[in-house]
Amino acid sequence: MHQELLTIGAFAARARLSPKALRLYDRLGLLAPAYVDEVSGYRHYRADQVDRARTVALLRQLDMPLARIAEVVEADGAQAAALLTSYWAAAESRFASQRTLAEYLRGRLSGRSSEMYGKFVVETVDVPERVVLTEKRHTLADELPIWIPASLGRLEDGARECGGVTGAPFVVYYAEVSMESDGPAESCVPVADGEAARVWAEKRGRASGIEVRVEPAHRLAYARITKAQVAHPQIHAAFEAVEAWIAEQGLSYDGPCREVYFADWDAAGPEDPVCDVAFPVS
Repeated sequence: MHQELLTIGAFAARARLSPKALRLYDRLGLLAPAYVDEVSGYRHYRADQVDRARTVALLRQLDMPLARIAEVVEADGAQAAALLTSYWAAAESRFASQRTLAEYLRGRLSGRSSEMYGKFVVETVDVPERVVLTEKRHTLADELPIWIPASLGRLEDGARECGGVTGAPFVVYYAEVSMESDGPAESCVPVADGEAARVWAEKRGRASGIEVRVEPAHRLAYARITKAQVAHPQIHAAFEAVEAWIAEQGLSYDGPCREVYFADWDAAGPEDPVCDVAFPVS
């Protein structure tokens, strides 16, 4: 049996990898030796494991997470290719977002912030006191695209049972939401019948996270942005443009920032206005 196997040194040379890399792959469960001598602890490999070893090494060069590499190398040809395609599509989307973020940061670092803010028009609007159905959650930035529409959908369904929706839904950010900070954020939907909303929320129970509160009357300073600008980092520039305008006007913040969604997101095109980024001011 030993004559049919390759020592770790010979196998490493055949696979064009280092013994250190092979020991790492073994420890991570990505490529186990075919045989380990119980006395010496020496690892031995079959020649037909070379292809798997090279595949693991190449996938690691794509910065693929180890768990995903394990899925790829265990899958058959077509499924493995599909898993790689899915991973790389997500990676390219992430790279595109990072490229845009880098350009945005270059503008900030070079002192061109005012040029970026100039494309946003800041206005104010007075908002009356309202009763709102809410759902608050600690969430990271990558979860927002899923949680926001889902939570607003739940709240709008509830509002329709309580006299109807009486205004644009909005999301309040009580603290930064990023990949390092989890807010919390609060989805809100204005509702016509506050008492009915309270009864409906109580039936849902505390575990649902849905509550009812009164949103006091306030003035909003806001900038209207398109669907394309909702993506990071454009939305950061919009918020900063509003903050710069507030400072120029000598106004004070009167509450946490928010995004007000007034359009049908699914029907909107990239250049259609869909959202106001806003701060309550006084």
